[in-house]
Amino acid sequence: MSARDERGFTVAEVLIAAVIVTLALVALANVVPLASYGIQEGNQLSTATFLADQKLEQIKALPWTSAPANDCLGVGVGAPRVPLTATCTLGATTVSAGGALTWEADEATGTITGFPAYSRNVRVTDCSTGCAGITDSGMRLVAVAVTYTPLTAGTGVAATPKSVQVQMIVSQR
Repeated sequence: MSARDERGFTVAEVLIAAVIVTLALVALANVVPLASYGIQEGNQLSTATFLADQKLEQIKALPWTSAPANDCLGVGVGAPRVPLTATCTLGATTVSAGGALTWEADEATGTITGFPAYSRNVRVTDCSTGCAGITDSGMRLVAVAVTYTPLTAGTGVAATPKSVQVQMIVSQR
């Protein structure tokens, strides 16, 4: 009987295969946290964009008419104000000329219902002096910025917050 006809793996072949499998598992273990970070970053970015779009949709539905002068869109930073030449009537709420429009007020971190890690700011610019290449007193540039603090791949929370800004031109009706 000859021993040369036996089938199977040698000890060297088994050790080489074990080393290759171990290296593959170590590489995979290093990639999983990076992939998790990428998924979390995408989720936070999508949420911030959603919150900005949500506010723009609310603003788009506000009345801004010339006759009679009903301006619930306003102009300004923080809580935009009703221009001095108009008033705002929105349902049962009336805001006089120069009054702050509270529905467009800045929302600090922890004040957006269901989204405690995000803050939101609204800026309304009158386009009569020009904005985004448009010079028209019947148009306004609305910019909504949502800020959040992203997670980092190794340490948890990042030191610098990130921001998403969405803009829209609104015309007077």
